[in-house]
Amino acid sequence: MNDDAVKAAVGRFMKYVNVAVQREMEKAVRNAVANGKLRPSDSCNAAVTLSSDRLELDVTIYSRIEL
Repeated sequence: MNDDAVKAAVGRFMKYVNVAVQREMEKAVRNAVANGKLRPSDSCNAAVTLSSDRLELDVTIYSRIEL
């Protein structure tokens, strides 16, 4: 498999993940604000874990969401 094929395959996966993760995070933030667990001016920590047994991959990326 050449580099272009790898980039294309990973790119398709990332495009799917990006849309799904953004949808879920937006829903969670809206619910937290509606339930009073988070104020519209707050921030919160978040993490995403990327794993694949077959690729022997297990990476967690941490960041902060500033509202």
